Amino acid sequence: MKILVLGSGAREHAIVTALQAEDAGHEIVAAPGNAGIARQVETVRLDASNGRLVAGYAADNGVELVVVGPEAPLVAGVADAVRARGIPVFGPGKAAAALEGSKAFAKRIMDDAGVPTGRAITASTRDEVAAALDELGAPHVVKADGLAAGKGVLVTGDREAALAHADHYLQQGPVLVEEYLSGPEVSLFFLADGHDVVPLSPAQDFKRLRDGDEGPNTGGMGAYSPLPWVADRWGSEASFTDEVLDTIALPTVRALEAAGAPFIGLLYCGLVLTPSGVKVIEFNVRFGDPETQVVLPRLRTALSQLLLAAATGGLGRLPYPTFSDEAAVVVVLASEGYPEAAETGRPITGLDAAAAIPGVTIAHAATAELDGGLVATGGRVLGVVGTGADLTAARDAAYAGIRAIRLEGAQYRTDIARAAAEGAAR
Repeated sequence: MKILVLGSGAREHAIVTALQAEDAGHEIVAAPGNAGIARQVETVRLDASNGRLVAGYAADNGVELVVVGPEAPLVAGVADAVRARGIPVFGPGKAAAALEGSKAFAKRIMDDAGVPTGRAITASTRDEVAAALDELGAPHVVKADGLAAGKGVLVTGDREAALAHADHYLQQGPVLVEEYLSGPEVSLFFLADGHDVVPLSPAQDFKRLRDGDEGPNTGGMGAYSPLPWVADRWGSEASFTDEVLDTIALPTVRALEAAGAPFIGLLYCGLVLTPSGVKVIEFNVRFGDPETQVVLPRLRTALSQLLLAAATGGLGRLPYPTFSDEAAVVVVLASEGYPEAAETGRPITGLDAAAAIPGVTIAHAATAELDGGLVATGGRVLGVVGTGADLTAARDAAYAGIRAIRLEGAQYRTDIARAAAEGAAR
């Protein structure tokens, strides 16, 4: 099958790697890709957010499946343009992608579907924000309504900091002030074909920049899968995923179907396990980054089969995906200054040595070839993935890989999956 993967990050690199691992003779093209992806498959210079160009390229080059990685092309309606040409595409259309493009829209859908979540107040002025902060109390949760590259959320006990965060994003549109939900967080992906929904394996990510969940929010500094402590609490991973499927994912997809906005693609459920039950913090409409880098290496079902079935309405005819019993941990290597002002253009070395370590693979995020070597081109540069018999072995592999890599001023957390490996939730 000829497959076009749109995007340029570590998520897309993980998708490409999983498709290649099938050894099914797929012809894979990535647009625009990155230096790591280009070492594995053909890459083309194509604006992934331009639906007309993407659809035209796919039609002219015999593409049989388009996989949209990032959220921005989905919110821009790229999937609609591709579907209009009769080409299967894994990714929701613009109407359904508003589930991530607008936090207020997501809350309305959750209300319609009866999905458990926290209270939220939409505010368009500073005075409205202030009143909402007072009504809901501390800790304060303030979210940009639109896309913000994973950095639009602030959780703080400082009312002035919450107001300042709101002031910044009010320049772009409304913000949401939400009830603070307490408990460990879980990311759970669901494949959807507009009607039927199937779960993947849960993961947990780490948003804060520094150890101990300190520092500013980022796009994600690491993740791990599976979650032994979740299986312990629910009796099995399947019991947990079935509960989330029945109470959250399926009602949401069916509510969108009823609203005339069928959801076809990947529904990312950001969950918090509160004392009163599982609740939704947020929805995304694509594979999460960095969770994808630990979920897909454990997938034993052919990824291409799942993506095509979702794109063509055939999920209901497939058995649920299966996963390896092995664990996977990814540690993100970030540039100096990230997330505020990342230093770019610095050389990266040691990747061959890292990749030679048993159980280690590397997902490129922001890299480019320059003068025969690699340089960093953004904030989150690489994800070093370790796999092993358990979380301890996977952590050991990932951190051995991290230590082999050199990037001046690089940042990474040293506590990814540590608590889980020791039997705790975080």
